[in-house]
Amino acid sequence: MLTIAAFIFAIAILITVHEWGHYRMAVASGVKVLRFSIGFGPRLWGKTSARTGTEFVLCALPLGGYVKMLDGREGPVDPAESHRAFNTQSLRTRSAIVAAGPIANLVLAILLYCVVYWSGSTQLDAVLSRPLAGSVAAQAGFTGGERVLAAGTDAGALEPVRSFEDFRWWLTQAALAKNSLIVEHREPGPTQTAVDTVLRKTLKLETLDTRFADASLFRAIGWQGPLSAPQIGEVMPDGAAAEAGLQAGDLVISVDGVVMADAAQLRELIRTAGEQEPMAAQRWQLDRGGRQLLLPVTPRRELVEGVAIGRVNAMVGAKPATVVVRYGVWEGFTRSLARTWEVSLLTLKMMGKMVLGEASLKNLSGPLTIADYAGKSAAVGWSQYLVFLALISISLGVLNLLPIPVLDGGHLMYYLWESLTGRPVSDAWMGYLQRAGLGVLLAMMSIAVFNDVAQLLS
Repeated sequence: MLTIAAFIFAIAILITVHEWGHYRMAVASGVKVLRFSIGFGPRLWGKTSARTGTEFVLCALPLGGYVKMLDGREGPVDPAESHRAFNTQSLRTRSAIVAAGPIANLVLAILLYCVVYWSGSTQLDAVLSRPLAGSVAAQAGFTGGERVLAAGTDAGALEPVRSFEDFRWWLTQAALAKNSLIVEHREPGPTQTAVDTVLRKTLKLETLDTRFADASLFRAIGWQGPLSAPQIGEVMPDGAAAEAGLQAGDLVISVDGVVMADAAQLRELIRTAGEQEPMAAQRWQLDRGGRQLLLPVTPRRELVEGVAIGRVNAMVGAKPATVVVRYGVWEGFTRSLARTWEVSLLTLKMMGKMVLGEASLKNLSGPLTIADYAGKSAAVGWSQYLVFLALISISLGVLNLLPIPVLDGGHLMYYLWESLTGRPVSDAWMGYLQRAGLGVLLAMMSIAVFNDVAQLLS
């Protein structure tokens, strides 16, 4: 129920803000708005403004919306109102009205980030787990327990890192840009003080395969999460962990004599057990409330996207340490602008990589994945949900600015042609381009939905 409610609220807010941008710019430009609709299909509710004559409508299918303006191309217009028709406006005014929708989404993202940064949010602490064997992080000399202080691609201009989310964002940007990432950190130890030795290491991320910007990318880098104790959480009934007698709260000391430094090391050991043939029992040494136990645990093999992995059907890892991240008014605002700009550029780069075949089309997500993330972020807390809304709002704004006919960017492309040639696109060419744009959009939506279903079935 939470997932459905969070998804519907997110879609309703983002669509309303987008259409409100078109509406407000049209009204400010003196264009008459006939209808402001949220959703398509059968009308559920409606009200007509006595002052402006605009009909505000809520429809049954909340997967989009539109602002219908007075337009001589769609029907006869009273000569007395011809100056209020959209098609009679200057090129600059028409462009401003069309661009206002995507811009409203980007402004919304900035405001959402501001709320999160100003009010403060609880985030994972930037203390690194043990990197996976053979990963970029392991090759760079990381061993686990390091506290990240700063990061950047320019050794002379590193930026402070205040949480693991900050660090993960740096990893994502550097990997997709094929850049090395310089990480400034303190070594693990019993104490962390201001006089501790600060070191720098370089992650050679330019060597990575970035076609799949998912968990596999972070496995190649070496980290999928921050430092977490190798403790057992919820144990699923009828799973390998339950069969072996594992209980929630068990602290794993060693497996087959190998001391477990953190949960990441334990998860990787369980995962790689699926490569063994036949599956062999592992000797797990546990601490259960101060009592030492030795239990045989045999992970079960499962196929995930054709790869055999081991699973014990239990949550592995204690809750990582957290920090409260809060910024002042000016710093929070500038960071909101920077983050919106960075996410917009990253979205464009990923779309470009997919067009050029440098990134997999599996990176496209559809409504099922968006709904899933909406529910998960809402369950974590309001700040995470606002960050999710900001990300989706940026994606919606950037997508609508793409030069694809039927989208806002397609109309701006027509206006660019008109400004260069002095004449509008012909009706014949407009028809061809609209059909082509609709085909592209339907293809993208089909791939996104296919990816959603494939992920659910995997």
